[in-house]
Amino acid sequence: MQEHTTREESAPSGEQKIKAISLTQAVLINGLIIAIAIIIGACIIHGTFDSSNDTKQGSGETKQALSVDIKNVSLSHEPFIGNPEAKVVVAYWSDYQCSYCKKFETGPFQEIIKNYLSTGDVAIVFKDYSFLGPDSTTAGLYDRAVWNLYPEQYFAWREAMFVAQDGVNSGFGDEASVVKLTGTIPGIDAKKVEADVKKNNNAYTKLMEESRSQGLDFGINGTPSFITGTQLIGGYVDYAGFKTHLDKQLKQIKK
Repeated sequence: MQEHTTREESAPSGEQKIKAISLTQAVLINGLIIAIAIIIGACIIHGTFDSSNDTKQGSGETKQALSVDIKNVSLSHEPFIGNPEAKVVVAYWSDYQCSYCKKFETGPFQEIIKNYLSTGDVAIVFKDYSFLGPDSTTAGLYDRAVWNLYPEQYFAWREAMFVAQDGVNSGFGDEASVVKLTGTIPGIDAKKVEADVKKNNNAYTKLMEESRSQGLDFGINGTPSFITGTQLIGGYVDYAGFKTHLDKQLKQIKK
């Protein structure tokens, strides 16, 4: 089973204790809904990079999943590492509070970078899927600001953020701690980043919402999640698993 942080798994205990509707109540409600429907009639429901499927639910929202293809993923205005002209592109949805994202970033991802990105054959585009609370949102905003001001230092900052991660919304991750960490990355002026977040908060929030919304469109309901080629990978994958997907695509391209 793949390890995957989902909205349901991360919900606070209060949400999990919502009063259950009894079977009798459910039947009555269903009957009422049907009666109303009969009375009313019918209700019409109607990048720098530029480059299955049932209805799924993620973060409390339900959308019809699109056919998965990296060609249909919006990659412009998103942080990335690797060759912009890489033969294989991986779109990677994550949340800075997600423990499985940390496990991936500090483990298999390092091998992927060494063996695939260093050759110029693969690039990784980072997509935002902040859904674990206020610290996730804060990190997402600072992610955008660092990328905007210091793209060359972005990945060093990102790695440091995941190394520092601890309990969800219970330790590292509030704005003060993120600003402090940002100031430790060589070449980054934390005050400038903080000012940029305040200046562009609305614009960055919109980009983050668009990134997560597109993930939902593709059936993504948790983190980490990836799309590469025509494959959706939902959940933590070890290096061997990821290598299989990348090698298959590279082999097809070279034919």
